[in-house]
Amino acid sequence: MNEADSPNPHHDLPDFRRRLLLSALIAASGSTLIPRAGAQPQPAGSVAPDSFMQVSKILTGQTSLDGALALRLYQALVADDAGFGDQHQRLLAYINDHKADPAQLQQMLDAEKSPLAAVPRRIVSAWYTGIVGEGVRARCIAFETNLLNVLTADKLRPPSYSYGVYGSWAAKPV
Repeated sequence: MNEADSPNPHHDLPDFRRRLLLSALIAASGSTLIPRAGAQPQPAGSVAPDSFMQVSKILTGQTSLDGALALRLYQALVADDAGFGDQHQRLLAYINDHKADPAQLQQMLDAEKSPLAAVPRRIVSAWYTGIVGEGVRARCIAFETNLLNVLTADKLRPPSYSYGVYGSWAAKPV
């Protein structure tokens, strides 16, 4: 039988539309076998210690702080200084024992030459700047969600973002 006698001269060539449809159906049915990603339960130790949250609220003057950010900051502070876990608890005890006014706390610790004097600075710096550590050990833990940017968000936007079309930052202001 030659091509002229065959009812479809392209019968031996693959039908790409049919193969594409078949591939799509196989992919769609195969995707049902992949488990869906869902929210996982929080493992133990996945929240910042209550003592860290308490001292953070006292030092920052904020009554509500982001729990996920608190955990990341706490973990970074402990990684930067293994003694931080004990230090922040001793600081909280000091605040409670001395009924220390947060506005006067740093002056009190500095005047006593307390070994805890650096702790409030580190906590406040971490919350407001989102940076933990100094020099080569400095790590940025939060940028858009640090307190400097959150508290001024109604008036200012975090720096380094261009909110216009590409190149709009190059135009000189009027």
